[in-house]
Amino acid sequence: MALWLFVILICLSASFVLYLALGPLRRAPNAGMLRLIALVQYAAALLLAAARLLGKA
Repeated sequence: MALWLFVILICLSASFVLYLALGPLRRAPNAGMLRLIALVQYAAALLLAAARLLGKA
């Protein structure tokens, strides 16, 4: 149960970072890096969820 809460927390964090990168900070010079950080967070959440579903976590 705690792992699913952690996955949800990671997804919420990634969504917020992506919102900032595509919204208010769109013209910032590091907006591309923020999008990359959000992508890495989504990948980590997907990896954790897949590991849990496959019985590895």
